[in-house]
Parts: sequence; structure tokens; C-alpha cells
Amino acid sequence: MKRVIFICLGNICRSTAAEAIFNKMISEAGDIRFPKADSAGLHDYHSGEKADVRMRRHGAKRGYDLTSCSRKITINDFANFDLIVAMDRDVQRSLTKIAPDGRSREKIRLFTDFCTNAMYDEVPDPYYGGDEGFELVLDILEDGMGKLIDSLIKVGS
Repeated sequence: MKRVIFICLGNICRSTAAEAIFNKMISEAGDIRFPKADSAGLHDYHSGEKADVRMRRHGAKRGYDLTSCSRKITINDFANFDLIVAMDRDVQRSLTKIAPDGRSREKIRLFTDFCTNAMYDEVPDPYYGGDEGFELVLDILEDGMGKLIDSLIKVGS
């Protein structure tokens, strides 16, 4: 089984949406090779809070249920997950700095590495923007999630 965690800055927009999309795709496929994904943030700004209400609303329109509560990534997450997915390059660099060892650093990937649309090289943070930012995040996450799951299947085969 391959365990996946998605990481953004505060864990209330991008990473929670990625978690919900991954979990829905796995559930709909009936794929028992993967436990539910998790998500976390680099910071504990919003620890214990639900996802941003705007992201929950936009996700619900597409059939995603964002139910996780924000938490900060821990050192144990590097051991407990097989793939650690950063939403942007700053998050990726920060994860690389806090990773406890080389094996942990090898698990870190940038989400957009899995996207088929090369228009975006990061998943932008929609927090300070309008509705279009939340829709864009969901578009990017939906674009790359299938390839991410396929890459896990190939590694596990």
C-alpha cells in the first residue's frame, strides 16, 4: 500500500482539496491498494480548523467533500508516508529543509510534475483571491491527480 500526503502552507485550501480529490478518485475506482490520503500544512496557522469555506463550497460543486481539519506536518509524516506532495516550490523547498534524511527527501514531489497541462508549474494559493482562484486550484488538481495515482500504481507493480 502506498500512503500519500499533500502539503501546502496552512492546510485549508490546496492540500485539503487535493486530499479530497485523491480520496474520491480512489473510492470511486474501488482501489484497495491505497489507504485514504492525508494533508498537512507547513505552519499551524489554522490547526484544528476545517478547510476554508470557499474551498469547501467550490469543491462541493464538483462533488468533493472536504472534511479534514488543518494540522501541521510532523517529522513522523516523513516516515509514515510514501509520497509527500508539495503544492508549490516554496513548500517543496521547505519540506526538503525539514526532511530528516535523504530517503525522506526522495519522497517529496511537486504536484504539477503530474499535470498534463504545462500552463502552471505550481498550484497557486487562492486564499487572498476570488472565486476564480479556487476554481483554478481544483482544475489543476483534477488535471494531475490521475497521473499521480497512475505513478503510484506503476511503482507498486
